[in-house]
Formats: sequence, structure tokens, C-alpha cells
Amino acid sequence: MAAITQYATGKRKSAIARAWVTAAAGDIVVNEKPLEKAFPRMTLRNVIQFPFELAGVAGKYSVRATVYGGGPAGQAGALRHAISKALVVMSAAFRSPLKKEGLLTRDSRVKERKKYGQK
Repeated sequence: MAAITQYATGKRKSAIARAWVTAAAGDIVVNEKPLEKAFPRMTLRNVIQFPFELAGVAGKYSVRATVYGGGPAGQAGALRHAISKALVVMSAAFRSPLKKEGLLTRDSRVKERKKYGQK
């Protein structure tokens, strides 16, 4: 029996992440690189893995993702959003803790534009 794979997209600032979450123990690969090489900062790796820890399934899912646009923090937030959305589609039991923590809502905050006549 093949493992079930779910696709989802996530956005944060100007970063867009596309994630394929598979229900098989594995690793997280971002842009054809392991998570440690794609995101060297530990805080960003924790942001990405937070949905799994919150749902209580850390290490039970593998993720293949492509992320582009924005900076490292925006990309990590976009990937977290995509993973959360995919987990909810895979199992409705994950919806309550992820929704309570605010991971299913797109964070629409972006840098405010510069106004003319101002510094």
C-alpha cells in the first residue's frame, strides 16, 4: 500500500511555499536540500517543525517542499503554513490544535510601503 501524499501551498510576506506531505517516517527536504542546509538557523527549523510537534506526530511524516520569494523568515513561515494546511486535510483531528495556535490562518502582515513626502 502506498503512503498517502497531500499537497498544500502556504504564504507569508512575499514568500510562497509548495509542500507535499507524505504519511511515512522521513525527513524534510526543501528545494532539493535537507532542512539543515536549507535553513541553517535553529529557530527557523523549529518554526517549520512546530505543526508536527503541536499535532503530536513529530517524525511520522516526510515533507518535500519548494519555497521561493522573500527571505529566510518569510520562507519558514510560508512552509509552516503549507504543512499545517496539508496536515488538516490528511486528518481532521489535527484541525483543533492547529487552529487554536493560529497556524491555519495566513499571516497577511507585510512591510508597509513608503509614503511620499515622508522620510
